[in-house]
Parts: sequence; structure tokens; C-alpha cells
Amino acid sequence: EGDQPGWARAREEAEAELQQLREVVRPLREPGYEEALRRKAERARKRRLRLQRRKHEARAAKEEEAARAAEREAKIDQWRGKCIQEVEEKNRERELKAAADSVLSEVRKKQADTKRMMDILRGLEKLRKLRKEAAARKGVCPPPSADEAFESQVESLKTLLKTRTELYEAEERALRVMLEGEQEEERKREMEKKQKKEREKLLQQKLEMDSKLFGDPAEFPLGHLLQPFRDYYLQAEHSVAALIQIRHEWDQYLVPADHPEGSCIPPGWVLPSLPTNDTWATAVR
Repeated sequence: EGDQPGWARAREEAEAELQQLREVVRPLREPGYEEALRRKAERARKRRLRLQRRKHEARAAKEEEAARAAEREAKIDQWRGKCIQEVEEKNRERELKAAADSVLSEVRKKQADTKRMMDILRGLEKLRKLRKEAAARKGVCPPPSADEAFESQVESLKTLLKTRTELYEAEERALRVMLEGEQEEERKREMEKKQKKEREKLLQQKLEMDSKLFGDPAEFPLGHLLQPFRDYYLQAEHSVAALIQIRHEWDQYLVPADHPEGSCIPPGWVLPSLPTNDTWATAVR
């Protein structure tokens, strides 16, 4: 009996804990709890998968952006290198032309000096002749040895100046040929650059036209399915017999430009016109 109060308290505590446990377990015994728990678990699983997918997509987008950035950097580096190379080539050409012009200017200066010396020799000959005539009128005549020595010296100088003149003319011709060759090379490079741009422009136009007619392979993953059609329409480029057959079929419909029931064959592809209504536009990408 002395332990009755303690036993009663223990029993009350046990019953209270049992009641709490029943409260906790009670929702588990309800009819729709298992289904609700399953739906909750499914929602949690889907949310987890959705977060993982978003994380994966974000990582893939980041990697794709990094790849595009690397590609842009590579193109920029390639363009920068091409620009630097063009500038260096132009600088080398300018330096070479400046050097050639400097040498040509030096050669022309030497030619001018040689011509001036020839003029001086002719002036000396004329001056000696005038002085000799003036001395003869006074009765003074120089000995023949003096005339021979003067003429010998003048002829020696003339021969030297003539040799130098021929040498300088040969140098000038060589420099002119070199400069003309450089100019011809520059004109050739400019022409090749212009032709390259024209070819790239025509190729771009052809790609755009093929894209309009046959679809863009980058946007149409099943482009290889169109290969038989391309082979059919381009067979004349690879077979003479096919070319003759196609020309024969086309020639049956050749008519003058002013024919009332027909028109001449267009020189190129006939591009499709733009959609005229919304229904048609829905079938065109």
C-alpha cells in the first residue's frame, strides 16, 4: 500500500505516453494516409529530379557558353593574327619600296653628278679653245705637246664618265624592274584578294539559295534524307548522258521571249515566294 502512490504516478505517465503514441500512430491508420504519403514521396522525388535536371542543364549551358566563348576567342585570335600578318607584309613592302626608292634616288644623284662633270669638261674644252684663239690673235701659240696632253687627259676623263654613266643606267634599269615587279606582285595580290572575296560572296549566296530550296542542314537534322533528291537535281554535273537528256527535255519547251503562251527559261533557281496567308505560313518554317 505504501507503494500505491508511486505505482499510480507510473501508471499515469505510461498512459499519457501511450496516449501520445496513439496520437502519433492514429494518422497512420487513416484510409488515405498511405496514398498521401506516397504522393508526397513522389512529389519529393520529382522535385529532386527536377532540381538535378536544372542543375545538369545549367552545367551544360555553362559548358556550352564556355565552348562558344573559346570559339569566339579562337576566331578573334585568328582574325588578329591575320591583321598583324597583313600589317607586317605591308610594312615589309613599304620598307622595301622605301629602300629601293632611296637607292634609285642615290643612283639618280650619281647620274646628275656625272652629267655635271661632263658639262664641266665641255666647258673646259670651249674655254681652252677661246683662250687659244685669243692667244693666236696676239701671236702666241702653245706647243703641240700641250694640246696632246690636254686632249689625252680630257678623253681619259670622258671614257671614265661614260663607263660610270653606263653603270648607273644599268643600276637604274635593274631598280626599275624590281620596283615594277613589286608593283605587279602587289596588283596581283590585290586582284587575288578581290577574287577571293567575290568567290566567298558567290559561295555565301549559293549556300543561302540552297538553304531556301533544300533546307539548312544545321537546322534540319534529317538533311541526309534529301541527298537522293540533290543527287537527282545535280546529276548533270557528273554525267554527260544525264546532261544531254535533261537539255533535250528542256529544249522541248524553249520559246521566244515574246511568245504569248510561254516565257523563256530563267537563268538560275526560281526561289519560292513568301506566304500569302496564315495557313500557308504555318507549313513554312
